[in-house]
Amino acid sequence: MRVPVAVPENRFSRAFVAVTLAAVLNHLGDRLLGVNIEVFTGGIGYFSPAWVVDVFFLPAFAGLVLGLLFGKGSKWLCYLPPLIVRALNYYEVAEITGVPQGASLIPLGWWGFFVILVMEAALIGAILGEVLVKKTYGRREQHLVYKDKAMPAQSSETPDNKHPGA
Repeated sequence: MRVPVAVPENRFSRAFVAVTLAAVLNHLGDRLLGVNIEVFTGGIGYFSPAWVVDVFFLPAFAGLVLGLLFGKGSKWLCYLPPLIVRALNYYEVAEITGVPQGASLIPLGWWGFFVILVMEAALIGAILGEVLVKKTYGRREQHLVYKDKAMPAQSSETPDNKHPGA
């Protein structure tokens, strides 16, 4: 599946573009949903459907986009966008905007747990994106996965050694 975006050919440039775009998508999704998981409002109402979308589905979508842009190896890069977005949001609430009245900033231990949840959701999306790009999953030699880069098969059998010992 080809992505209709001009993606640089250099692998490091592609990684930078993919991570940046995934982080921007994740951040914009946070803003559109109006959910800030770093601010605990108390009670079970904190875990709203929008919170579930923000923690599970939005990072998975960002991971999918990262996987489609980067391809093989995106499952290693997918941890960065959620970490960047969550860390910047935590810093924003703690140091810039402040905690709204009637709410509290979640402790770093809870924040770490939520970041792990978000990263794992992004991993699911990145693996799906990688599978869509490669059409397979797992550790296989590149010439078996990418047919356009296939090398001619080399056979060790010659007419003289087909039947050794005969």
